[in-house]
Amino acid sequence: MIWVVWIVLAAVVAFGAWVRLAPSDPARWHVMPAEVVDRDFEGGVMRVARTGPEGLARLDEVARGWPRTRVLAGSVEEGMVTYVTRSAVWGFPDYTTARQAGDRLEIHARLRFGRGDMGVNRKRVEAWLADL
Repeated sequence: MIWVVWIVLAAVVAFGAWVRLAPSDPARWHVMPAEVVDRDFEGGVMRVARTGPEGLARLDEVARGWPRTRVLAGSVEEGMVTYVTRSAVWGFPDYTTARQAGDRLEIHARLRFGRGDMGVNRKRVEAWLADL
């Protein structure tokens, strides 16, 4: 019986290490869909906001101040930035890409692991937009 406990414990530790240490490939995550429209989907959200031409710069300030969030790729100067935000306990990564398109700020947030995010991406994106 004690061996089963050790095997389960080892599996949990291995899973945690895999989630935290798996590399984030910018070629895969620093992309935007061809069409960005306001919509929720399982595991993510898209939002479009009329922010004026400085929307991405303002969002960048908000995102960089958000807990457990860092820039994966891009910059305000390039017109598109992808952020990685990790969950507090397990460190699951969520990717949020923001692009300035004229006066429109387009945001695409999605999870990496699993199917559903329990609304975490929607809540984060809406909080970021509210902080603008």
